[in-house]
Amino acid sequence: MEKQEYTITLYTENSIGMIGRISGIFSRRKINIESLNTSPSEVDGIHRFTILITESEEVVRKLCRQIEKQVEVLKAYYNTNEELIWQEQALYKVPADVIAEKAYVERLLRQYGANVVVIRNDYIVFETAGHREEIDRLTEELGKYSLIEFVRGARIAIIKDSAGFHTKLKQFEKEEPAPEMVENEFLDQQDKVFTM
Repeated sequence: MEKQEYTITLYTENSIGMIGRISGIFSRRKINIESLNTSPSEVDGIHRFTILITESEEVVRKLCRQIEKQVEVLKAYYNTNEELIWQEQALYKVPADVIAEKAYVERLLRQYGANVVVIRNDYIVFETAGHREEIDRLTEELGKYSLIEFVRGARIAIIKDSAGFHTKLKQFEKEEPAPEMVENEFLDQQDKVFTM
């Protein structure tokens, strides 16, 4: 099967060690994680992992099923780039004199929608968001003009045809409501029931 980029979206409980357990699943299968982002989700107390890998669909499907076996994982989805709205962010530190002297660099930054974050006498920091290819092109161009530092953030993505996890959670609760709490009938008889 042909390998391509897939974005895996996980909804999990916010528990200690979750990143380690999830990355362990990838490591055991020798699958490289190209990008990993974790953040709160639209549901209070639920976290969202966005993981980018390059694999075949069959491997990704099996991987999602394996991840869902983790107690704290509520749901795992996988999508192609066409099924998502996605962005990556980047920060660039460029010498201030390059911006002042080279009008081309200033036009380049405007062309890619870069915004100024910090202005100092010795350097200026810009931030931009876009697809990986756009960020790669801008990084390559700025590399010609003494780019001091560059950092790219992990992919963030929203599934195009999704009503959101919150809606699915409510639907699940409606279809399979939590059992009503039943009082223990022996609670007031503890001396008679629990004797030695």
